[in-house]
Formats: sequence, C-alpha cells, structure tokens
Amino acid sequence: MNKRTDLALENVEMQPKKQTDGVRSLHQTQNGVRISAITIFNEDGVRALGKPQGNYVTLELPDRLERPDTRSAAQEILSQQLQRMLPERGTVLVVGLGNENITPDALGPKCVQLLFATRHISGELAKQAGFGRLRAVAAIAPGVLGQTGIETAEIIESLVQRVKPQAVLVIDALASCRLTRLGATIQLTDTGISPGSGVGNRRMELSARTLGVPVIAIGIPTVVDATTLALDVLQANGVDAPPSPPLEQSNERLMMVTPKEVDLLVDRAAETLAMGINRALQPELSEQELLAIVK
Repeated sequence: MNKRTDLALENVEMQPKKQTDGVRSLHQTQNGVRISAITIFNEDGVRALGKPQGNYVTLELPDRLERPDTRSAAQEILSQQLQRMLPERGTVLVVGLGNENITPDALGPKCVQLLFATRHISGELAKQAGFGRLRAVAAIAPGVLGQTGIETAEIIESLVQRVKPQAVLVIDALASCRLTRLGATIQLTDTGISPGSGVGNRRMELSARTLGVPVIAIGIPTVVDATTLALDVLQANGVDAPPSPPLEQSNERLMMVTPKEVDLLVDRAAETLAMGINRALQPELSEQELLAIVK
C-alpha cells in the first residue's frame, strides 16, 4: 500500500517492525507537545523509509495551533530544536518556498514576511537602534518555476554564492497521510528538501550536497493526497485496499485534500514558524521585542 507523505515519522509508522534496521527513534513530551527524534544512519534506513540519511525531528501539537498556549509552546520548542541544528555563528539565509497565490502552498512566503531580516543592519546601527548584537539573517521568497521561469534551486545557489551564508533554512508546506496531522505537526530535518515532492512535482534538490552549506528544512503539512486518504480510511475500518501503483507512476493521484479553514491554518502556522525561527536566530531579543519589530 503506497501512501504519500513528507513526514519521516509517518514513514516509520508504516513500517511492519517498530524498530527498522538503520533507523533510531526517540520520543518525549514537553509542554504537551510530543517530540519524536528520528535518525536514519545507514543505507538500510534510507531504503526502508525512502528518505535521505540524517536527522528528523517532529513536533506533534495537541491542536491545530488554535490556542495561544499551543502556539507559544510550539515556538519555544521549535526554537530549541532549531538552535541544535544551526551553526552557532554566521549568516543564515532563510528561504520561503511555495506559491503565495495558492493558500495551502503559501506557508513559506507568509512565514518570510514575518521574519526579522538583519543582514543589512551593521553592528553600530544595531546598537544605536537598541538591539545589541544581532545575527545576520537574509530572507527571500523566490516564488515558483511557473511564476519566474527559473528553478528555485538555481536562485538559491546564486544567492549562496553571493551572500555566503553559514547555513540555509528552507520553509515549505508538506503533505501528510493523515488529516489529523494537518496544521498540527512540525518537521525539522538537516537533510534539505526536494520542493514539490509531497504533491508529485519534485524539483531540484536543496541540500548540503547541492549548495555546499548545511541546509535545514522546516515544514508543516497542509494537504493530504486524496488516494492516500482513502487508503488510510479503508485501513482504519479493517478493509483490505487493492494494491496501488507506485506514486511516481500514478497519473490519477493528482487531487489533494485540505481543510476548509486552510487560510486560517496557514496564517497561524506561518506566524508560529516565523516566531520560532526569530527566537532561535536572535536569542538576545525577547518575544515582545520580536513581535514589535515584525508586526
């Protein structure tokens, strides 16, 4: 049974054995948020999960960021986890992937709008403004190939050569295989990303291998593949589903399902990610100071 998902946690859950060779999973709960740390450490794990070797951290939230306390907890934990993945110093280039004109795909561009970009603020200017020490941050929403005629990876590669960041942080909307995880799950990984892979439109890879610097990807699922959803419902009700063709060979699997309140979901998700990223990159600034700057 083939299910389309971008979440490493869901790939682990679909494995016949709880402990897959080449994969290590650790779980804990903090402030009501379940944190799953998954490490793929050899080729056996790569083959089993179909994902690159590296680290994947998933935050499972108690709701779809509807309550202020959930958003606050998510921001704090995201900040902590992100700081562990980022280099301690140096410029960070943040990239918001997606098409801002398509609501479920607008997470990246909306998030970038709320980031505190600081690369243009010199040390002396920062002191005069009362900021103290600021980490250099550059942010961009490059659009999609259909809008620009340029592969996103080509744009980012050029920026990396010019800006020379110590790390690239990529934000994108993801696909899940469960409706309950839409807007209620955050995934971080140090393996980079292949934009559009979750919806069957894989573009050029953004990773340390292609860009030459660490690439951290952050995302929240906003869509479920319709056939994957149907398979999941059948399985939950004890019905044996017929074999389905491989995802890359299925021309019929083009419909994606998203909640009716997806606009509100994406707005909340973008704000939560942005504030978590801002807090990770500028730890000397308080949450109130960051809110006053970006809003």
